[in-house]
Amino acid sequence: MATAQRTTISISKDYLHFSAAHFTVFSATERENLHGHNFFVEAEASGEIGDDGLCFDYNALKQLLKELCDQLDETTLLPARSPHLDIEESGSRITVRFGDERLEFLPRDVTLLEVRNVTVEELAHWFLRQLRAREEFERLPIDEITLRASSGPGQWASAEWSSRRGDPCGRP
Repeated sequence: MATAQRTTISISKDYLHFSAAHFTVFSATERENLHGHNFFVEAEASGEIGDDGLCFDYNALKQLLKELCDQLDETTLLPARSPHLDIEESGSRITVRFGDERLEFLPRDVTLLEVRNVTVEELAHWFLRQLRAREEFERLPIDEITLRASSGPGQWASAEWSSRRGDPCGRP
């Protein structure tokens, strides 16, 4: 019996990006000023090559990643799990308290993320969790994937999952 061939497909497209505002929280008393980035996302997915010469439909993976980028585009990203921020949602405002500071946003301008801080490290894992939670992803015969997030040239973080090594990221 022949050993199945494996491959890794890299996805890096100009349209896999989003523009968003954020601030990084360094401690209970120190944070960055609110500012924005043009973030980029890339993926490397691996699996066995099928009898048809294909590993998986990578257009489906690109579409899922684009939908996630579009979800974050042109919003202010806030970390819902930050131990240093108190975030209150009312009908017409989202109020963020940091120490004695108070920032107010319109709900339409904010995306609350289930992360501790809005950093490329956390964004890489957020993308991986969101992707793996999608039914469309589960149908793809991918057994390993690495997601990378960038806040600018030369600043990347990655998150990895392998069905062969378990699930370090967990499910959302």
